[in-house]
Amino acid sequence: MAVLKRGLHSRAKGPVMNNEDWWRLVFDDETGRLYVEHEWHHVDVQGNGAAREGTEEIEIADFLNEGGQGEGHRELRGIIESVFAEKS
Repeated sequence: MAVLKRGLHSRAKGPVMNNEDWWRLVFDDETGRLYVEHEWHHVDVQGNGAAREGTEEIEIADFLNEGGQGEGHRELRGIIESVFAEKS
């Protein structure tokens, strides 16, 4: 079984890209689940240099309804609209 991923948006902030985030649309063929994956890697360059990193799975409706509608939201909406577009 396959896990298919498509990038929606990425963001790198800071002079040394110490705050990086990635959002991906994920389809897990084994479970049939479709969701948004958010992965992050943040380094505290002002403090002790400790890194915080991880991933979270976000349901599509929750992702689309969260505040700060950004590039990732527009990309996902475009994908959804293309799936449901009428073929001529």
